[in-house]
Amino acid sequence: MKKQFCFLLIFLLLLPSGLVKAEPQNDKLKIAYVKDGFLWTKINGKVEKITQKAATYNNPPQWSHDGKWIVYQVEPKEKLSPDMEYQTEIWVYNLETKKHNRITLDGTSPKWSPVENILAFKSGWVLNVSNLDHFNNIALGVGDYSWYPDGRSFITASSAAMRPDGWTNPVLFQIGLEKNLEKTTSLTKNVKKLYTIPNELKKGNLTVPAINVSNYQFSPDGKWVSLVVSPPGSGPMDSNMVCVISADGQHFETIDEINGESSVKWAFRQNRLGYIAGGGRIVLGFKNKDMKVTELPAFTSMNLTPPKFAELGFAWKDDHSLFVSRVKESEWSNDAKQRPDPSLFLIKIGEQKQTQITHPPKDYGDYQPIYLASANKLTWLRKKDLVATQRD
Repeated sequence: MKKQFCFLLIFLLLLPSGLVKAEPQNDKLKIAYVKDGFLWTKINGKVEKITQKAATYNNPPQWSHDGKWIVYQVEPKEKLSPDMEYQTEIWVYNLETKKHNRITLDGTSPKWSPVENILAFKSGWVLNVSNLDHFNNIALGVGDYSWYPDGRSFITASSAAMRPDGWTNPVLFQIGLEKNLEKTTSLTKNVKKLYTIPNELKKGNLTVPAINVSNYQFSPDGKWVSLVVSPPGSGPMDSNMVCVISADGQHFETIDEINGESSVKWAFRQNRLGYIAGGGRIVLGFKNKDMKVTELPAFTSMNLTPPKFAELGFAWKDDHSLFVSRVKESEWSNDAKQRPDPSLFLIKIGEQKQTQITHPPKDYGDYQPIYLASANKLTWLRKKDLVATQRD
């Protein structure tokens, strides 16, 4: 059982294929993963433990755009201050020299540039960029963020704030980089306001307060950005809004409602945005969870879920087909044996027939499909006793 579970972790912590462009062909993968408190790689079939002391890793490791570096975030055993509740160090590992380099003593949310080996990360609300030798402060007041595809700027937002006269509006910003990072002298000069989000977002009869913005993802052609706008408090677990904005900030659209467990993913090459629409947590019932795809710039949406079914997760196979984890609609039960167990289905956009591709044994369900395009393999979690399954 333990061996099977470790095998699952290897694949669940694999980075999306777009971040491993330097991988060898013939279905050979570079994989970085965490197991038993250590960081490991599997390259051309060879497994290597690359850290020597057990530690706590809060996020999966990430490959640089050329596949020569790995960044990881780790909790140190000794904190900078005993009063700190949470602290993480950011390190990079060079696969050629096999050396580790600490980027910062306290940082979060490391993200590689999509075009070169420079690294962005946050220290509190400060955005920083490192050339892997030292780093520069770039901007203040930054929450979630993402690189623009050209690697020369970032998109982020300020959250709404409560004032005596009500909530302010969240505001989207573009933060530019100096060509020479050493010449960064101002933390505001290169900040450009992109768009002021309305303080309430409406879709049909639904209205959601707009407080926080996160999960920025650029479309395949780089012309659109998807994002998730959420309400305050525990509201994000129940009702968020998927939105898109043009990369230049000129066109903003509210797409649909999702809950806090739903993911949003672009197709590989076409501007098709996939998401599982519907608010409410699963504990409110296995219902109102439909696989939808919205095409841009036409903003036409397709509901791909047949009546009396609900979706729990999905993965793109290609621009025209998806895998979904699907159950029959039912009410929630505190008795796990009374809950529906999902199976995986293949959906081909534009075709009526949808094919069931897994048939888990009784009391087991198939969850969290992940398609590895570079290996042409589908992985998922078969859940009762955490058994992992792989299918070509």
